[in-house]
Formats: sequence, structure tokens, C-alpha cells
Amino acid sequence: MHETREQADRRVTKTIASLRLAMTELILEKHYDSITVQDIIDRANVGRSTFYTHFRDKEDLLIGDWKKFLGLIAAHIDLRSEPNTKVAPIEGLMGHLKDYHAFYRALVRSGKTERLFSVGIDHLAQLIEKKLAETAPHTLSVPAAVCAHYLSLQIFGLLKWWLDQNMPNSPAEMDKIFHTLVAPGIQKALGKEPRPLVRAHTSSIH
Repeated sequence: MHETREQADRRVTKTIASLRLAMTELILEKHYDSITVQDIIDRANVGRSTFYTHFRDKEDLLIGDWKKFLGLIAAHIDLRSEPNTKVAPIEGLMGHLKDYHAFYRALVRSGKTERLFSVGIDHLAQLIEKKLAETAPHTLSVPAAVCAHYLSLQIFGLLKWWLDQNMPNSPAEMDKIFHTLVAPGIQKALGKEPRPLVRAHTSSIH
């Protein structure tokens, strides 16, 4: 009986998920430099040839998983939003990463955070630039590449500060801080001037 395309796709998805989980567990247990491909495939119960069908090495596995996560962030960046509304899912992003703080600290010890953040900034900027080309090609007052890189850099800068400081503010507070500092400039670049708050008139009490 031949395997259908759908069955093959499910099998590949399950295999990659097992490899990613194995990598995550191993980073929490030992130094990144001491982890071998053999460690990963033994933990995931996957054959060596299967591993190399999908990844060049352990760093390719780590960065591939990172890029997938960045794609989810980019998918929730809303460049069509009205002025004074959210443009990036900061609360959700930080809420998710809060559960991975130990993993982040392990990456800091391994010296891999700079590499991941460098790749992350560039990759997310590319995804945002593509989104800008689809949603705001004629209204931008600055080059799309500059706007995309700026937004990506601000997201990662705030995220790194928050993790390095052991998350002193809640995800909701960090979301508010981000949108206070960054969103007005992005909205202006998109040609959407933030509306001034209108103070309600009140009658005098005699």
C-alpha cells in the first residue's frame, strides 16, 4: 500500500517537530556546543539520513525553528490598522516567550543569542517589507526597507532588554510601552497620522 501525499506530509511534520523538541530539551540540559547531531536524533528517535534530508546541521535546525516562529510574528503584524491601534502582537509574543525564559538563558550561556537575534532582525525585516509591499506600497513616506528594518529592530531590542532584565514588566505592560514609543512613528510612516485625543467639554458646577 503506497503512502499518500497527505500521510507523507504528516510524517514529515511529525519528524521535524520531534527534532525541534529534542533540540529544545538538550539545550536546557547541556551546553549547546556539546550537543551533537547524534544526541538530537537519539532523543528524537530519528535516523541520521532522515535528519540530513531536512537539515544541514544542528544550527540549521535551530535557525529553521526560529524563522518559523518569526513567520508567526510577522503574520500578526497589522499594517492596515487605524491610527492609535496596535501594529505588532507584543503582548502575545512576550506571553509566549515568558515560558521559554530558561531556554533563553541557556542560549545566552551558549553564546548563540547574538547569532539568533541577528538572523531574526534581518528575517523579520524581510517579512515585514514584503507585507508593506502588499498593504502600503503608495502611502509610505520612508523607504519600505528602512521602515521594515526599524520595526524589526525595535521589536527585538525591546524583547532582548525584557529577557535580559528577567522580565520585570508584564507582557501587557511591555505591549503598552512598545506602542507608546514605536507605533506613532510607524503609523506616521504609513501615512496615518495618530489622532489627537479629544478632551470632553464639561459644564461648570454651580
